[in-house]
Amino acid sequence: MTRILFVCLGNICRSPTAEGVLRARAQKAGLKLVVDSCGTGGWHAGEPPHPPAVQAAKRRGYDLSPLRARQITPADFTAFDHILVMDRRNLADARDMKPKGGTEPQLFLHYAPAFGLDIADPWYSGDFDGVLDMIEAASDGLIATLSR
Repeated sequence: MTRILFVCLGNICRSPTAEGVLRARAQKAGLKLVVDSCGTGGWHAGEPPHPPAVQAAKRRGYDLSPLRARQITPADFTAFDHILVMDRRNLADARDMKPKGGTEPQLFLHYAPAFGLDIADPWYSGDFDGVLDMIEAASDGLIATLSR
């Protein structure tokens, strides 16, 4: 079974949203995946996703309420087949943490290139719906790639 890890800064907005969206869309597509998320920082470890992220996801039918933030660990780089990060800062941070021989992180928007490279952090912008648009498109691109 393919194992996918989403990574953002604090694991309370983008990466838990990606986890919830991909899990739901993969299930609908009949694709069996293990999906998790984490942050490069541990400031929010143990906390639920940010309430505006939960509300935006809920409006589109995704339930983020069971998720809890955690920080990425060296073991994640061997436990997951794909490590997908939300922006170039997360990419640089994840690469700095990657042990030799671990899975190479990549930008999640690689699967939805029309949106550019980075999924901006809605913690600062407040654009939770725009983030969902990008995550849904990238999730669909990832599912198409994995289904081949």
